[in-house]
Amino acid sequence: MQLKTAFTAILAVGALVAGAAHASALEQFKSFVASTKSARGDFNQLQVRKSKVAKAPQTSTGTFVFARPGKFIWTYQKPYEQVLQADGETLYIYEKDLNQVTTRKLGNALGSSPAAILFGSNDLEKNFTLAEAADRNRDGLEWLSATPKAKDSTFAQIAIGMKDGLPQQMELKDNFGQTSVLKFTSFERNPVLGAQAFKFEVPKGAEVVSQ
Repeated sequence: MQLKTAFTAILAVGALVAGAAHASALEQFKSFVASTKSARGDFNQLQVRKSKVAKAPQTSTGTFVFARPGKFIWTYQKPYEQVLQADGETLYIYEKDLNQVTTRKLGNALGSSPAAILFGSNDLEKNFTLAEAADRNRDGLEWLSATPKAKDSTFAQIAIGMKDGLPQQMELKDNFGQTSVLKFTSFERNPVLGAQAFKFEVPKGAEVVSQ
């Protein structure tokens, strides 16, 4: 199983939240990034592959928790269990079915990936061009686009749907004709996380492979 590229953004309380409903998607998103240091919640991921043969979309569900920059736990619960975890320096990918852990240096891996929007630093405009989406109002959300600046990025376009100052949905379009849609629920901003929250413990008996 491969690392899911849908890896891999969340806003203010009080007056900021009250005003968010009237702000543009871009304003909401920038406020969210500036004021959110950590978060946790649930996600539903839908993957649609471009093919001449009609295929049912692949659906995955799970949970996430993160602390900026570069610390996160992205857990797929269904249809199979997989954990992507980073402690700010190392990325761990645990495949439960294989009882295998793959490790790699996090470094600048987040770069212009979708994960950077959620887990990276606040300096998103270094790696993305942010703008209001052409179809900025749809599905009850306010949309903005994030276009990777890196020419070798796997993704051609990322769209982020905002509502009440929080990202509700992300649409990830890659260069291979695949679209991934992420929907977030039970979003909790800035929870108190323990110092060891992102320390990875290798499961008993698991094979460890370094890349």
